[in-house]
Amino acid sequence: MIMENLETSIEKSSNFISRFSYDKLIALGVDKSVAAYVNVFVLLAILVILVYFVQYLVRKVLRILFTKLASSTRLRFFNYLLKNRFPHFLAMIAPFSLIKNAIPVVFDDFPKLISPFETLMDIYMVFMIISIVMSIIRSGADLLREKPEFHAKPVESYLQVIRMVFFLFGAVSIFSTITGQPVGAFFAAMGAASAILLLMFKDTIMGFVASIQVTTNDMVRIGDWITMPKYGADGDVEEINLTTVKVRNFDKTITTIPTYTLISDSFQNWRGMQESGGRRIKRAIIIKQSSIRFVTDEELPKYQKIQGIQSYIQHRSEEIRKHNEKIGADRSVILNGRNFTNFGLYRKYIDWYLNNHPALHKNMTLMVRQLAPSENGLPLELYAFTATTKWAEYEYIMADIFDHLIAAIPYFDLNIFELETGSDVCGIEFTNELDIKKEKL
Repeated sequence: MIMENLETSIEKSSNFISRFSYDKLIALGVDKSVAAYVNVFVLLAILVILVYFVQYLVRKVLRILFTKLASSTRLRFFNYLLKNRFPHFLAMIAPFSLIKNAIPVVFDDFPKLISPFETLMDIYMVFMIISIVMSIIRSGADLLREKPEFHAKPVESYLQVIRMVFFLFGAVSIFSTITGQPVGAFFAAMGAASAILLLMFKDTIMGFVASIQVTTNDMVRIGDWITMPKYGADGDVEEINLTTVKVRNFDKTITTIPTYTLISDSFQNWRGMQESGGRRIKRAIIIKQSSIRFVTDEELPKYQKIQGIQSYIQHRSEEIRKHNEKIGADRSVILNGRNFTNFGLYRKYIDWYLNNHPALHKNMTLMVRQLAPSENGLPLELYAFTATTKWAEYEYIMADIFDHLIAAIPYFDLNIFELETGSDVCGIEFTNELDIKKEKL
């Protein structure tokens, strides 16, 4: 009885407001045929102004409140709530209540429009609740990103999954609101269209499964340097979400890779190199084979002046002498017995140089080796690791090493193989501009 009286009083008050404004319009000389329409627009305008004012006022109060909470409690979560517009979405509850109660008043002369507008407000309420909840979840995700253990985790992928779940529940609620059917009817209708939905969301589903596998197996983290030639990716991973992985290449371009390709295709992750603290140098100097020869005893003093191999020559010379005496080698022919070679001395010098280079990692593999000879010559490969993984420093160290080793080759009477140019064929060497002018004359 009390509820019926309350509804009757609300209805009477609603009719009073609508009638009052309608009578005022008639009194102002508005024609009766259009007075009802003008009345609706006037009431709507008043309602919009009230909604804007109430929403602005509530939002302002909430922002002040959350700002004070953030400064007094020093909790970063409140700052993230402000960043993700939580006060704005929360402030929309007050205007929603105002609009919901004002609809019967505004559309008193058009009762058929009351039900559709109330349905629209119910739909709006669903979106508003989703926005409020997602604002809280996003704030929590931002707080997690501050923690070191979550820096490399694809938090964005999980946010997208949660967003999809909430939108699914929202779609179910909207379907039930519009049709008046129970939730079970929605899922029954979805079952018939499941094949189409699976086709539409194929990439999303595959990306979701891939992101879980990538995270579980720790295959890729945000910040990892990955190389994937098939997609032209060579740079740092900036973002991992449900459908794509964003890679910023070293040329500052951005490549997007489908997430599921991280488990279906092959890629190279350089994280192991970065964590090890050393970056590999693997490069060869190709020696012209015809320049490789034995070193005579008379030439040894010249090579002993090279400090890096001085002690080696002294020690090795004694071993060679004893061996040759033991087998009775005829030293009138240098081929007999054991001998030094200029190439062997050069290899030993490189080994000494690398082991004494301050920028190389001494606890990792470090060696000089010969590769199989080819028509171009005999490759002498350096295999070592720098003591840094920074790209610019790595390139400088490698260039510095090879500058020195290439410049040292003539001291061992060796030649580097390289294709002949026009000046090589003609036996011409232009050293400066004057020589060029003389040659032209």
